[in-house]
Amino acid sequence: MWKKMLIAAVSAVAGLAFAFSAEAAGPGGLARNLASAPGVSFIRVDRPTLAPFAYVKFCMTYPGECNSRGGTSLVHLNRAKRGQLFAVNRRINQQIRPVHDAAGLGGDVWQVNVTSGDCEEFALAKRQRLIALGWPSSALRIAVARTYSGEGHAVLVVKTSAGDLVLDNRTTLVKPWQTVALHWEKIQSSDNPRLWYTM
Repeated sequence: MWKKMLIAAVSAVAGLAFAFSAEAAGPGGLARNLASAPGVSFIRVDRPTLAPFAYVKFCMTYPGECNSRGGTSLVHLNRAKRGQLFAVNRRINQQIRPVHDAAGLGGDVWQVNVTSGDCEEFALAKRQRLIALGWPSSALRIAVARTYSGEGHAVLVVKTSAGDLVLDNRTTLVKPWQTVALHWEKIQSSDNPRLWYTM
């Protein structure tokens, strides 16, 4: 029963977000669908959708990780910032031991501050590390997708002046979102990490 109530509440909030998203005046609202410079590509969101259920549970356990901390939704990518992105991606990929969530043992669980985990833990750790380095949380969004083999996957997407860049636990490279071999499904809102959009 509580699951149905939770889903209904999330749907209602998503519906309200959709009603006001066209008039969003904050930095995230203005930058969300801006036309990009030649060779620079930004993700275009479609419509509000339900957050992954494991993420909803994550927010109940770690509410501070799911609050908007403000800041600009686009980071100017200079040499130092680019170096930080590559260093964080590489370091987290090395520090966390990849382990899939065991089916039947609670299903998909999202956590922070772990030594082992699956793709969500990598993405959350990278987001946490970049925030600690001074990056604005509104420029750091978790996206979920499917690999070409059909496996669910999560990555961190960083909105920069060079476009939306992906930090993925499958590679040490930081790639433009449109070059990553994934079928994109949904992504967090820049304005509110608890709201998600289809892609």
